[in-house]
Amino acid sequence: MRESILLLKDILEAISAIERFVEGISFEDFKTNDEKSSAVIRKFEIIGEATKGLPEDLKEKHQEIPWKEMAGFRDKLIHFYSALSG
Repeated sequence: MRESILLLKDILEAISAIERFVEGISFEDFKTNDEKSSAVIRKFEIIGEATKGLPEDLKEKHQEIPWKEMAGFRDKLIHFYSALSG
């Protein structure tokens, strides 16, 4: 249970950080700002990793949360950047 609480805390902190990083910036500026976009991508990676670490019974209890999509988005980001740098 303690592990789950820590993972959920990581998810919430990452979401808050993303909100701070994009506050007051247009999407066009965001796309061209490597520092901000890299930071946001990293936080999405953290969200995905933390989501994958949560126990299945917790995810089943809270089916209103798109757990699979959260983890899948992280995977898409990683594969996209691997393809770009490869």
